[in-house]
Amino acid sequence: MRQKEEDTTDYFLAGRNASWLVIGASIFASNIGSEHLVGLSGAGAQSGMALAHWEMQSWIILLLGWVFVPFYWSSKVYTMPEFLERRFNSKSRTFLSVISLISYVLTKVAVTVYAGGIAFKTILGIESIWGIDFFWISAIGLVVITGIYTVLGGMKAIMWTSVLQTPVLIIGSVVILVVGLDKVGGWSEVERLNDVNMHLIRSASDTEFPWPGIIFGSFIIGFWYWCTDQYIVQRVLSAKGIKEARRGTMFAGYLKLLPIFIFLVPGMIAYALKAKGIISYDSADQAFPTLVAELLPSGVKGIVIGGLVAALMSSLASLFNSSATLFTIDFYKKFKPESSEKHLLKVGRLATVAIVILGLLWIPIMSLIADVLYEYLQSVQSLIAPGIAAVFLLGLCSKRITPAAGFAGLVSGFVLGMIRLVLLPFKDNLAGSSFAWITDMNWLYYCILLFVVVVVLMIVVSIFTKPASNEQLKGLTFSSLDKATLKEVAAGLDKWDYIHTAGIIGITAFIYYRFW
Repeated sequence: MRQKEEDTTDYFLAGRNASWLVIGASIFASNIGSEHLVGLSGAGAQSGMALAHWEMQSWIILLLGWVFVPFYWSSKVYTMPEFLERRFNSKSRTFLSVISLISYVLTKVAVTVYAGGIAFKTILGIESIWGIDFFWISAIGLVVITGIYTVLGGMKAIMWTSVLQTPVLIIGSVVILVVGLDKVGGWSEVERLNDVNMHLIRSASDTEFPWPGIIFGSFIIGFWYWCTDQYIVQRVLSAKGIKEARRGTMFAGYLKLLPIFIFLVPGMIAYALKAKGIISYDSADQAFPTLVAELLPSGVKGIVIGGLVAALMSSLASLFNSSATLFTIDFYKKFKPESSEKHLLKVGRLATVAIVILGLLWIPIMSLIADVLYEYLQSVQSLIAPGIAAVFLLGLCSKRITPAAGFAGLVSGFVLGMIRLVLLPFKDNLAGSSFAWITDMNWLYYCILLFVVVVVLMIVVSIFTKPASNEQLKGLTFSSLDKATLKEVAAGLDKWDYIHTAGIIGITAFIYYRFW
C-alpha cells in the first residue's frame, strides 16, 4: 500500500526516521544491481580476482559512518550538492548536480537495464516475442515497472523494499555458488583451472590491473562512490540520528563483503566449468545467466530470477529517486523557493518520470557498445570520481581551501576526465599524435593522475583567493565541528561499534592475505 508522503523530507529521506537495519540493507541493495550479477561475474570469468578490490571496500563504508556522517547528518542537508554549497558556494552545488545527473542518466540507469536485459534473455532462452527482441521487452518492462513504484512510493518504498529484497538476492546467489562448486568438483578445481587469476595483486607492469593503480585508483573511486555520491549517502541522511547512521554503515560493510563470494566467485566457477566442457557461453558477461539457465532446476531458478529482479528494481529505484531529489532540491527549489511542499513533491515525481524516459532513450545508444559495457562503466567512474573526491576531501580537511578552489576543482576534474572519454573512441586514430598518451595510459593510472592534478590546482587557487568565513565553515570541516555534534557522536558509542568495526577490517585483511 502506498504510504502518504507529507513533505519532501518524508518523500526523499523517509522522514529522517530510518533504523540501522533499513539503512544498511538499502545501501547494499542499492549498490548491487545487474551490473554486479552480470558484470562482476563476467569479470570473475575473464580476469579472476582482479576486480575483487572494489568489493572489499567495506572499510571505506566505515569511513562514511565514522568520519563523514557527523558532517552530513548534523548539517540536515538533503543532497551532497547542497553540502558543497554550504562549504563553498552555489556554483559548486549547481555544477555537482549537473555532473551527478549526467552520470546517472548516461551510465547507471542504462548500464543496469542493459545488463538486466542480457540476463533475462540468456536465462529464459527467449529470443523474441511478436518479432520484437526479448532483450528490449524485458529491459523496457523493468524500467517502466520500477519507475511506477518509485513515483508512487518515494524513499520509504525503496528502503523497505530493499529490506525484503536483500535476503532473496543473497539466497539465490548462494544457491548458484553451492551448485556450481558441486558441478565443477570443488574449490580446488576452481583454483587449479583459474591459476594466476586467483591472485588479487598483479604486477606493476600489468596492462589492465597494475597493483599501484588498483590500490590507489580503487580508493579514489571508492571514496567518491561511498562517501560523497548522492546515490549512497542519501540512505545515511535518512537516519534517526548519527548512531543509527553509523551502525547502518557497519551492517552495509558486512553485506558488502558478500559479492566476492556470491557474484565474482561464480564467474570463476563458470570459467572452470567452461574449461571442462560442462557449459558454454559466448561472452564473459553471459557467465552468471548461463549458470542459472543450465545448472538449476526450475523451482530454484525462479528464486534466482527473483534475486535478479530484486537487484534490478532496488538499484534502478534508488537511481530514479536520487536523481529526482537532485533535480527538485538543487534546481527547482533553488529557482522557485516559494514553492509549497505539495508542489515540490509533484515536481519530484515528474522528475522521476523524466529520468525513466531518459534512461530508455539512452539504451539504444549504449547497446552499440554492449561488448565493452562493464569496461565502459568503470572508465566513466574513474573519470568522474577524482575531481569530486578531491574537492570533498580537501574541503573537509582544511578551512584554507577557498570557495573558488572548490569550484575550480569540480570543473577541472570533470573537463579533464571528459577529454579522455571523448578521445577514447578514436584511440587508434590518435596513435603517434601528441594526444596518444591520454588514451594509452592505463585507466587506473589516469585516475590517480587526475586526482593529483586537481588537488594541486585547488591548493594553488586557494593561495591566491579568499577563504570562506569562520561563520560559513562552522560544522563543515573537521576543525570546526561543533561540540554538540561531537557529544552526540561520543554518546552513541559502545563496545559493539568497535567490535564490529574490527570484525569488518579483520575479514577484509584475511581475504587479502588468502588471495594475495
